[in-house]
Amino acid sequence: MKVTNLQLSDIKRNSEYLRIETDVETLKKSIEKVGLINPITVNTENELLAGARRFQAMTELGWKETVVHIVDRDVLEQELISIDENLVRTPLNKLEFEKCLNRGREIYESLNPTAIKVDLSNEELSPENKLKEKEKEKLDTNSFAAITAEKTGLSKSVIKSAIKRDALASEAVKKARGMGELNASQTNEIITLNKDIQEDVLPLIADKTVKEARKIIRAARNGGVEAAQEESESIVPLPKEYILMKSPLKRINKNLSRILLEELKYDGPEQQQINKEMLELKTNIDNYFRMVQGSSESE
Repeated sequence: MKVTNLQLSDIKRNSEYLRIETDVETLKKSIEKVGLINPITVNTENELLAGARRFQAMTELGWKETVVHIVDRDVLEQELISIDENLVRTPLNKLEFEKCLNRGREIYESLNPTAIKVDLSNEELSPENKLKEKEKEKLDTNSFAAITAEKTGLSKSVIKSAIKRDALASEAVKKARGMGELNASQTNEIITLNKDIQEDVLPLIADKTVKEARKIIRAARNGGVEAAQEESESIVPLPKEYILMKSPLKRINKNLSRILLEELKYDGPEQQQINKEMLELKTNIDNYFRMVQGSSESE
């Protein structure tokens, strides 16, 4: 790698991975105070590969010239440098992140044919096979997932799941995720289906819990879209308020059990407020069970 000086006006910004027109105010202050610690990276054609935000900051500060690293690599290696910069340095939205990971995997596996490949099968694994995969994952040190885990601090399983969401999701599913209609867990379920039927099943799971979506998708896998439709219609939807209440209820019961078991007492300044909230909770619980009992008797 060669280090030299270049005029900012001579640096070309052609890479699709470059993050331009972002907020660089904090970065500008840092550069003004301590200078440019990490030079930007260009290829032999003066095309910017890594450091778009630093380039933008220097331009806005009025710099005319800067130190650059010049790399002489083939096209795929240059693209991988840009992807790596995005993954490690710049916050991406979920779809951009997954796209970068999947493209990085494609390039890395092309350049390193002996490396362990990321499994892109969309089959639903049995508990036994999931355990085997976890054991293999522990021993994996040279796959794209493994080296990216070291760079980003994310786990290999998280990286693999993100890659599979980009590689296996249909365009309709990606669009739904981008609009906030699907979360990552729902997407992990629907991508076990082939892309050609994901769009048909998508409306059936968009407002469902992960557990419900799993049932619908399993039905689709075994009996097609019609079976998925029947399964969807058989599900009694759980109101949002109940969904939001499930996890806090578990925590409250767990903590109350510990307080009672260990006979923990508190006489501090917040005791009165805690007691007030507990009494209100008790009243609501009593009223809830009266409502439930009344509904049962009327059926």
